[in-house]
Amino acid sequence: MEVHAIAATPRAGVESMFLPFLAMFASIYLVGFFIVFRGWGPRRRAEAASCFTSLFHGTPAALLALRAVLSRHRAGGGSLPALLAAPNAAADDLVLDFSTAYFAVDLAHYLLFLPDEALFVAHHLATLYVLATCRHAAGAGAGALLPLEVLAEATSAAQNVWTLAGMRRRDSPLAARVHAALSPPFYAAYTAARAALGPAWFVRMVRFFYESDGGGGRVPAWAWASWTVVIGAGIAVSILWVGNLWLAYFRERKESKQLRSSKQQ
Repeated sequence: MEVHAIAATPRAGVESMFLPFLAMFASIYLVGFFIVFRGWGPRRRAEAASCFTSLFHGTPAALLALRAVLSRHRAGGGSLPALLAAPNAAADDLVLDFSTAYFAVDLAHYLLFLPDEALFVAHHLATLYVLATCRHAAGAGAGALLPLEVLAEATSAAQNVWTLAGMRRRDSPLAARVHAALSPPFYAAYTAARAALGPAWFVRMVRFFYESDGGGGRVPAWAWASWTVVIGAGIAVSILWVGNLWLAYFRERKESKQLRSSKQQ
């Protein structure tokens, strides 16, 4: 009965905010492209505009998702079926619309300006699939997905500043210092969120859906099974990415120490 109490939150007539959010993120991208980074080279200009847009998505998305998760937790009384398998509430749909609009704009950016970035195109298509099917096809399961969004977007602001600084570090001593100072804490935070907490929640989510048959059929089998494949692949890529960053970081530190040692001799 607990699950059905949450399901009673009316969904009929819930207005989609996708188009307003789409217009907002497109406008932010255009401001970044034509005004903020107009003096940058063509490729860097597009990449920087993408980071600029992401700054307006990552932290707000994490906060909106956290609010939805906490609201569902209070309403569900901590019951796992109520948290993971109940129909999406209005707060869930707001987050899904917000992130779907952002990834649609950023996907258009990659297709128009950086079509050679196949990994990012694939990532955005996969993310849009999960968001859109949860919002419109399954209509349930946001309680399982949104904790992953909180973790994924928690490091977004740091990642975007780190990326922007990295793009200019060869031209600007300040950018080089910012990039160097941000690297270890950003890598550590990303590792904790994407390589530890995220996989832990993912395993719990998959186990619940498998053992309960999608929460008693509330989340269709095709939905949670496909989300498992897509999200699992994304987590694996994230772990490989941050692992390579750590390797490069320690390699550079070792080379820097060897260079200083050779100069002292």
